[in-house]
Amino acid sequence: MNQSPKITRQQFLKLGALATSAALLPQLNAFAASPKKVGLQLYTLRDLMGKDPEGTLRKVAEIGYKEVEPYGYSDGKFFGKTPKEFAALIKELGMTVPSGHYTTGKTMPTMKGTLTNDWKRAVDDAATVGQKYMVCAYLFPNERTKLDDYKQFADLFNKSAEVCKSAGIQFCYHNHDFEFKEMDGKLPYDVLLSGTDKNLVKLELDLYWATMAGQDPVALFKKHPGRFPLWHVKDMEKTAEKAFAPVGTGSIDFQRIFDAKKTSGMTHYFVEQDVCKLPPLESIAISYKNIQKLTV
Repeated sequence: MNQSPKITRQQFLKLGALATSAALLPQLNAFAASPKKVGLQLYTLRDLMGKDPEGTLRKVAEIGYKEVEPYGYSDGKFFGKTPKEFAALIKELGMTVPSGHYTTGKTMPTMKGTLTNDWKRAVDDAATVGQKYMVCAYLFPNERTKLDDYKQFADLFNKSAEVCKSAGIQFCYHNHDFEFKEMDGKLPYDVLLSGTDKNLVKLELDLYWATMAGQDPVALFKKHPGRFPLWHVKDMEKTAEKAFAPVGTGSIDFQRIFDAKKTSGMTHYFVEQDVCKLPPLESIAISYKNIQKLTV
């Protein structure tokens, strides 16, 4: 019988390291090929969420979405559930809630959970569900009739952001197209950005609305690097109407924009489609599938 050659301690350790690496290789490959953490702004499914929020969220998870951005928080409730109940449901579905949408409260002063009414409670509830961002979603037309209105909102955003900061949450502002229409020779968007502390107030850039307003998202990133941690990803039909479209079916070059994510400071992105010509669940499924084709 032939005897096995002796193995030195150094050779033994080397073989052990190789064996460990081989064992880990499938896990590393699986991690590298894991699905992207695609987010969804739930406003896209507002009719369905109004009828059956839990059932709708289950369908969102089944499509593959890993993050959701809620809207409509009011008086301590997320879609009729307490923060703890909502957090438990989201966790059960294998998703997270990194961000949420809120309003100023100036148009609906009695509504609680806005920037001007019971904001501290809203911040505490957002922290309970795991949010890292709180976003002012929209300025109603009657709230923005003159340039000075935007200057006042800049002050309000700074104050609201201080409350967020105390809870470890980042405050953001979400645009539409009206912020890029000149008033008194200035762009309201520039007034908001220059009037707010760049560390306290960040931006959630809606790629559709910025494009609709004639803005280049990549140029905005370069002008204000690191200030856009959140994006709304929605496409634009290749028609004169330029209607909303599922991601990957329209005219916006998303790969070019995602290639500039480091410049923007992006940490999360959310599919959104304000109006869907297809059934909304079908639309978000198409968007999810097409995002998988992008390098994000």
